[in-house]
Amino acid sequence: MADVIRLAIVDDDPLVRAGLRLLLAAAPDITIVAEAADGAEAALVVDTHSPDVVLMDIRMPNVDGLVATERLRLRTSRPHVIVLTTFSADDYVLRALRAGASGFLLKDTPPRELIQAVRTVVAGDAMLSPSVTRQLIEHLADTAPLRGHARVLLDRLTAREREVALAVGRGCSNAEVAAELRMSLPTVKAHVSRLLTKLDATNRVQIALIVHDALRS
Repeated sequence: MADVIRLAIVDDDPLVRAGLRLLLAAAPDITIVAEAADGAEAALVVDTHSPDVVLMDIRMPNVDGLVATERLRLRTSRPHVIVLTTFSADDYVLRALRAGASGFLLKDTPPRELIQAVRTVVAGDAMLSPSVTRQLIEHLADTAPLRGHARVLLDRLTAREREVALAVGRGCSNAEVAAELRMSLPTVKAHVSRLLTKLDATNRVQIALIVHDALRS
């Protein structure tokens, strides 16, 4: 199948890996190409199997998921990374998102939502719901350097691009941005692509974080 998504699971708990493998087996367009028990093995797995998506646990021995995510996202050819976590690890999640992770999932995410999240990040669309986005960005540190840098980045945008960025910052999907701003879906996607370039962002979650930083008083 030409459009099969290649996925790797990185988690130090073999039972978690087995459970994820069982859940994802229900999706005909997803194939698990490799597993790893910590962040150090994650790099080898990516080099050997070239997955499109990595499901990455955070708390692991040796090299944790946060460090592994930062390393993977620095590569020229890099997979999408979805962090696996609980709400008690918000600070780690935010650091992972800033490093370029495509989003996060709770480990008790229902199977259908887990599968859809994998498909969503591969498509380049938002995987965080507006409520989750708001809950995460409220935990960001309020520091002047972050605010100043974010405002400089936002000043690069045209008025229309800024409107799109603000909508993305509220957690809106492309379809919701199109409806709100009375734009076609292809036009919204084009604007989001330009935002990624102008804001030096890896994905739309980082766009939301930059917007939040810039607008903090």
